[in-house]
Amino acid sequence: MPESSFHFAELVWLWALIMVPLIIGWLWYTSPVRRHGQEGKYADAALLPWLSGEAGTRVASSRRPLAGWVLAWTLLCIAMAGPRWGYHHINPFEPGADLVILLDLSRSMNVSDVRPSRLARARQEIQDLVRSKNGLRVGLIAFATIAHVVTPVTEDGESLLHRLPGISTELIQLQGSRPGFALDRAAMLLAGQGDDIAHNILLITDGDFGDASPLEQVHDLYNQGIHVHVLAVGTADGGPVPGLTTVNGAPVISRVDEDNLQALANAGGGVFRVAEYRDDDTGDIMDSILSQATARQNEKAHTLVWNEYFFWPLLLAMLILLRLLRPGGDFSRFGRAGGAE
Repeated sequence: MPESSFHFAELVWLWALIMVPLIIGWLWYTSPVRRHGQEGKYADAALLPWLSGEAGTRVASSRRPLAGWVLAWTLLCIAMAGPRWGYHHINPFEPGADLVILLDLSRSMNVSDVRPSRLARARQEIQDLVRSKNGLRVGLIAFATIAHVVTPVTEDGESLLHRLPGISTELIQLQGSRPGFALDRAAMLLAGQGDDIAHNILLITDGDFGDASPLEQVHDLYNQGIHVHVLAVGTADGGPVPGLTTVNGAPVISRVDEDNLQALANAGGGVFRVAEYRDDDTGDIMDSILSQATARQNEKAHTLVWNEYFFWPLLLAMLILLRLLRPGGDFSRFGRAGGAE
């Protein structure tokens, strides 16, 4: 049977229709009126009404009361059986996605080419992202040379926001910027979240890496179903790193390599944006994450919601019952007739 064709939700209720012939048969069997019995062979025709009981019984003038009750019962049984046809799909769950944010805490994040500093701007971007997460589960990893899990992947964004102001480059003892370790830790956190949701990593950095770019590692993560997004903090002109000088005493200049960071986002199947004061950057990343979640959710089986039409036979049955039960209506006449027809 095609799923869109007419059928009943609870077919067992139609078995109640067997009561109709049983009750009609019982009424006929218990009726005192016998017009064609064998007693006509032994009694006078004038005495037959008294012999059969017809003289003391008021015969119903028509079969309409009984037909009304039969029709009402039939309609109620059909309504209880739940007639339905046609359907539409719904998804009972919101699209699921999780995100692990990798925050660069190397010294170059203290550069003030964006005000007040790259790190302060990065913290503001994280705050905007968490507050507009739309049910997204978020975790945070701070890294330089070594990666530290600040918060695991959780729906409690407030706990992440409470820890955010205390994160600074002063907490890092081994300087440098090696996102490879942070990417490994992020993959471990996402592995525990299940395969039925979209996994994402957001790398917030100035791209001033101390070793080679983790391009191949990001591509491997994408092949595992993890999308890597990149949010660059800083400018191409860059600025001096506070507290760092060359052997000649000249300041160390840190510049954002947008081309390298764009290549990372492309390898990870994610979005690349440069941090700005408006929320368009985090908004674009969030839209990409939610679109992935929706696409993954659409791959699953949807719930079929049938178009129910039980109310039509129920409404007709109620109208018939109102007519049968009205004062002086067919019900009283049917009762006085004792069911005889």
